[in-house]
Amino acid sequence: MRTLYSSHDHVASSGAVVIFFGMDRLSLLSEILSQNPNDAFARYGLAMEYSKAGEVERALGEFNHLLSVHPDYTAGYFMAAQTLVQEGRTEEAKKMLANGIASAQRTGNDHARAEMEALQAELG
Repeated sequence: MRTLYSSHDHVASSGAVVIFFGMDRLSLLSEILSQNPNDAFARYGLAMEYSKAGEVERALGEFNHLLSVHPDYTAGYFMAAQTLVQEGRTEEAKKMLANGIASAQRTGNDHARAEMEALQAELG
């Protein structure tokens, strides 16, 4: 028996508990997005799955789509920047972090802002 979400994961934007059997995360997230292309959590999850799988361009495409629709989804900036850093794309990561810091300031997310500022400082 497999569930998509562990106890610490978020639940889809509808607020309902979602349990699917026999579907991998990519398939499930793609299915959710086919029904609701602007579901921020599913788009973020898909980007993260692509990033974990080493499909960097697909991951970045999903992060960019997420952030174009949800410019204050602050975690998207941070994780996109980390994906860029892992690929040695430091200048792009710095730009992503600057945008993410601005988002964190707009939304009052001091924790995210501090994390992104720390990564920005490491990058120089």
